[in-house]
Amino acid sequence: MAFRTLDKAEVRGKRVLLRADLNVPMHEGAITDTTRIERVLPTIRELTEKGAKVILLSHFDRPKGKVVPEMSLAPVGKRLGELLGRPVAFATDCVGPKAKEAVDALKDGDVLLLENTRFHAEEEKNDPEFSKALAANGDIYVDDAFSAAHRAHASTEGVAHLLPAYAGRLMEAELKALSAALESPKRPVGAVIGGSKISTKLDLIGNVLDKVDVLFIGGAMANTFLAAEGVKVGKSLQESDMHETARKIAAHAKEKGCKLVLPVDAVVAREFKAGAASEVVPVDKVPDDTMILDAGPKTAELISKHLADLKTLVWNGPLGAFEIAPFDKATVEVARAAAKLTEEGKLLTVAGGGDTVSALRHAGVADRMSYVSTAGGAFLEWLEGKTLPGVEVLRAK
Repeated sequence: MAFRTLDKAEVRGKRVLLRADLNVPMHEGAITDTTRIERVLPTIRELTEKGAKVILLSHFDRPKGKVVPEMSLAPVGKRLGELLGRPVAFATDCVGPKAKEAVDALKDGDVLLLENTRFHAEEEKNDPEFSKALAANGDIYVDDAFSAAHRAHASTEGVAHLLPAYAGRLMEAELKALSAALESPKRPVGAVIGGSKISTKLDLIGNVLDKVDVLFIGGAMANTFLAAEGVKVGKSLQESDMHETARKIAAHAKEKGCKLVLPVDAVVAREFKAGAASEVVPVDKVPDDTMILDAGPKTAELISKHLADLKTLVWNGPLGAFEIAPFDKATVEVARAAAKLTEEGKLLTVAGGGDTVSALRHAGVADRMSYVSTAGGAFLEWLEGKTLPGVEVLRAK
């Protein structure tokens, strides 16, 4: 690990600015999923137990540089305190007199949440003066928000240049998992790449192709690959302008010695709705008036067999329209096969991306994989081989 971690940090009596991602989903003022809060708890607990004054920074939603009361972090602070089992103070600003007053009142082991950093337009501009104003309230900076690390904002990158900077335990776990999956993996390595469009995942496929031994293509993206090979896919969602690109990807995979696995059968229906009448057909026998909405059972079995030969698996994107039964079967079957191999210690599984997390939860295996990233954009940019500003500033020099 070429990153500075909390193992190297002396925090007792210090003001620790802890950048978390507390941008949790809310509905009518109530938090609907506390996963992101729960994931930062180990770092907070460790810091408080070591006698640090913990000062949390986070963005929430997109207030576009204005104070929007319904985008306040106050309700998040309340829920954080409940989950942490200790009081969490709250300041109505993240810089200036109100923030300073709240920070000055802290004793060793106390926790404070500062207001939404995005209430200031300077946050997203990575304004140097705003970074200095944030840094003024801390002695040490700890980043536990990998999900925001692809953005060079004041609280994710700017502050890290002004204070001794370290990766929190969540950030550390994420970096270790991703490094094990793509930077120094145990081979053979496979990747499941699903979703609706090749065009949105070109960089990802291009980067992954050079690093994996087997690439499984699923979702509507697979329809484009099949159509590019001359297979008739009926009314299925596909990108006709990406056929040449799909053929180039297939040729590149062959050249690199990477096995490209496409569906061999499909679940088709005449309408896309829950409980719609469906049938399983070979991919070259899709009726003209139907659309492919899931990979078929033979495809799920084929992928599951391949998984047994792998040591590492990266997963991004479902194999079908998993949100609606019966078009969730292939994703669920393959996810459970991967989870079983993971539990048996035969496979390292790293998964991420919004739809992927939802699909794995739907399959009941999100907690049975080696690591499931909730980072979304940052996870995808890492898979694409891009440099993440919030990660680069934590590298051990």
